[in-house]
Amino acid sequence: MARGKLRIYLGAAPGVGKTYAMLSEAHRRVERGTDCVVAFVEHHGRPRTEVMLRGLEQVPRRELEYRGTVFTEMDPDAVLARRPKVALVDELAHTNVPGTRNTKRWQDVEELLAAGIDVISTVNIQHLESLGDVVESITGVRQQETVPDEVVRRADQIELVDMSPQALRRRMAHGNIYRPDKVDAALSNYFRPGNLTALRELALLWVADRVDAYLQQYRSEHRVSKIWGSRERIVVGLTGGPEGRTLIRRAARLAEKGAGGEVLAVYIARSDGLTSASPKELAVQRTLVEDLGGTFHHVVGDDIPAALLDFARGVNATQIVLGSSRRKSWQYVFGPGVGATVARDSGPDLDVHIVTHEEAAQGRGLPIARGARLGRSRIVWGWLVGLGGPLLLTLLLSHVHLGLANDVLLYLALTVAAALLGGLYPALASAAAGSLLLNWFFTPPVNRITIADPKNMLALAIFVGVAVSVASVVDLAARRTHQAARLRAESEILSFLAGDVLRGETSLEALLERVRETFGMTSAALLERQDDLAPWTCAGRVGTGPPLARPEDADVDMPVGDHMALALTGRVLPAEDRRVLAAFASQAAVVLDRRRLRAEADQARALAEGNRIRTALLAAVSHDLRTPLAGIKAAVSSLRSDDVAWSEEDRAELLEGIEEGADRLDHLVGNLLDMSRLQTGTVTPLIREIDLDEVVPMALGGIPEDSGAGVELDIPETLPMVAVDAGLLERTVANVVENAVKYSPPGETVLVAASAHADRVELRVVDRGPGVPEEAKDRIFEPFQRHGDAPRGAGVGLGLAVARGFAEAMGGTLDAEDTPGGGLTMVLTLRAAGARPGPLPSAPTERQAS
Repeated sequence: MARGKLRIYLGAAPGVGKTYAMLSEAHRRVERGTDCVVAFVEHHGRPRTEVMLRGLEQVPRRELEYRGTVFTEMDPDAVLARRPKVALVDELAHTNVPGTRNTKRWQDVEELLAAGIDVISTVNIQHLESLGDVVESITGVRQQETVPDEVVRRADQIELVDMSPQALRRRMAHGNIYRPDKVDAALSNYFRPGNLTALRELALLWVADRVDAYLQQYRSEHRVSKIWGSRERIVVGLTGGPEGRTLIRRAARLAEKGAGGEVLAVYIARSDGLTSASPKELAVQRTLVEDLGGTFHHVVGDDIPAALLDFARGVNATQIVLGSSRRKSWQYVFGPGVGATVARDSGPDLDVHIVTHEEAAQGRGLPIARGARLGRSRIVWGWLVGLGGPLLLTLLLSHVHLGLANDVLLYLALTVAAALLGGLYPALASAAAGSLLLNWFFTPPVNRITIADPKNMLALAIFVGVAVSVASVVDLAARRTHQAARLRAESEILSFLAGDVLRGETSLEALLERVRETFGMTSAALLERQDDLAPWTCAGRVGTGPPLARPEDADVDMPVGDHMALALTGRVLPAEDRRVLAAFASQAAVVLDRRRLRAEADQARALAEGNRIRTALLAAVSHDLRTPLAGIKAAVSSLRSDDVAWSEEDRAELLEGIEEGADRLDHLVGNLLDMSRLQTGTVTPLIREIDLDEVVPMALGGIPEDSGAGVELDIPETLPMVAVDAGLLERTVANVVENAVKYSPPGETVLVAASAHADRVELRVVDRGPGVPEEAKDRIFEPFQRHGDAPRGAGVGLGLAVARGFAEAMGGTLDAEDTPGGGLTMVLTLRAAGARPGPLPSAPTERQAS
């Protein structure tokens, strides 16, 4: 069955019209005869959206009860049974009410897509998982409901629903988004013009990146090499010299002038050793470009200008930034330089910026040799000198007679010149041509191949021997220079690789991307299998191209052990490159092993923590669970006994004991279940804006009346609302107050007071008990910890641990501090509604304030 297609309407903020656009698309499809139903769309009381729902078939929702309230959720089973062609599912990032099959609505959507049903959905930019911190820094609100970026990126179509901040605020003011009683608060907090502008830019940039990915894929599939200047992408050519920092900063300023500008710094290690890069300087420049929001790339290329232009065209760059050459004037005899060559060959689509710097024209050590070994141009000149030189020299010596000895030296000089320029083969050709011409024209008897004088024969033999020796030495030196330069380039790459991997900073995908870039491949994959007969599986993959079923299908495969291989597609690598590739393959295996070991360590840590909790649980409940059970059993046995005639007072006392024991058991089991939820990470708060005076009095209802301590409540009506889960807050306050009452002396009053400080609201629970030493203030929040000589019947030590866990789950904090004059104060800090998120600052204690 073919997988369904997903279409997403993406918006920058609530109210921009995503749901309206989705419903409009649904009406268009229904008019075309498409079977389209509403799986879940919430109109939130917006009249225009409600009108758009008319005329569309709606699948019945599923009702669920949670904490005394009935919620409605999408019923995936009903949609699958109805099996429409298209289903509308609003709010893709929504968290389902506990009790549903899937935790998130996007998981419900995945079920529909897997069944072949097309889905149209909506999502806001602030709900993307990777942007949570960014949105929090902009709006001051931490989004609790998120959707993985990959789910949205896999969508077949993403349509941006855009609206200017001014228009959106007008819609808000007219009551088209929220109820009138919430409009003023929304306009003053989340819907401020700056917030909306930043969110709009974030949405536009995210969609632009998505479009850019589509464009790169299209260019790769259709082999488009011409640059399309759809956005400013600036490539910085680095040599490893100190001028690189200046170039990176200049490129960053250029990128800031254009919307969505991107900086790509590239260092090309050429095999002829032309550049002498400092690994330390390159590391500094890499850190700099990444701090400025760019990316660093390391590429091997024999011809630096060509490699730089190929890289720029490959990433669809629009500008190249290079530094002025550090060579002195006389060094330009070896060529025009990288900057001039790149500017000449860049074409009309690439702008080349030559940036001056302090190191310009200060000189650099340029070797005479260029290119791979000797270079193509030198080899051509070597052949011209080796073949054309003897002919021209023969023509010259036929008119000027210098004697055979001088003639031999001149021909030898030509052979040496051919050897220096072109290496072995041009020198051998020059020696052969020169010896024949010397023998025919200048060695008696002339115009004959034979040689009359044995001395002349010895001279010609020495001539040929010297020519071959010089040519061999030049060729050997060129090969050694090439090998040394290549090894240096390889060592630079391997040093970068080893440093990143040893520091643990490189993920498997990043390492594979480095392999792909270094060798100029289209894709790189790490394949593995369990044994020789098992099928190959892909542990990691980057780049474009068809997936590989086995290493033999790739253009290049490098085995790693018996059951792992690094596979590359794009071109066939020369044998000399496989040494570096083998190092990359080994490091990829190390990274994969490290990732798995880290996962196993996390599992082991979780198991160890679970064992510790279970051990502490058994030790704690061995007495505290049996004590109330024993009391209940004794009371029930007494009541059922026929041997004793109990009075009404005695019977009431026994029943009261049974009720107290049952309450203790209920409280104990409730705390155990809450701690289990916290340990497994299954606490999902439903954050709402509420008033403290709605929740705190309810939390005090469970305090025993015979506790011996009263509770005084001081919550001003002017307090701002707080963003919390009402149920979790009630349990948190109840546990903290119960703990304070438990340790307060008889007759003392526990004070529960609330106050506002900047963007937070503090709830202080003050007691006059024995207090807690400074070194034990953190330990009392650990599970199964009871301070001092607390009796066994005082509980298992979970109340404060559960309270802190619930507070942190809501984005708040719970800390302990001394009460001035003796006692302990528990400070519950909560985020005010609409406050900017981030670490909640600690307010000064009363002692510090005084």
